[in-house]
Amino acid sequence: MLWSTRGRFHVHRSGLVSDPTVGREQHLLRPLGSDFSDGVLRMTVRAYVPILLLVVSNIFMTFAWYGHLKHSRESSLWIVILISWGIAFFEYTLMVPANRLGYGRYTLPQLKVIQEVTTLVVFAAFATWYMKDKLTLNHLWAGCCLVGAVFFTFKK
Repeated sequence: MLWSTRGRFHVHRSGLVSDPTVGREQHLLRPLGSDFSDGVLRMTVRAYVPILLLVVSNIFMTFAWYGHLKHSRESSLWIVILISWGIAFFEYTLMVPANRLGYGRYTLPQLKVIQEVTTLVVFAAFATWYMKDKLTLNHLWAGCCLVGAVFFTFKK
């Protein structure tokens, strides 16, 4: 096989490239010229995966904190606490990686604002669909204030 080095990829005369960072026995073959699209894809994934993890982790946390209010009112408090801790375990297994992956792409204050807005959006959905509570116009105005917080946090 004839290999030539072009950046960090090795280009074979067949037009396939291999990323040597994967390891010799696990070469990942890609079509020639895909390194630009791969970079864009990696940047996109790096931007959105932390947010997706935050959304899913907040779903777990919302159920851990408030889910028992609908069905477990008669259960002993210590049982509800143990169940909530069990649910919160899954929240932490997603929240910690979300913050690790997001830090560097986002600043610490940006991560916190994303997390807070995500928490309130998930809570609003939980309150209306699961708990059957009604949201009012005041909740809309509060949401607008949060959008302002996001704007100012991300403003250069």
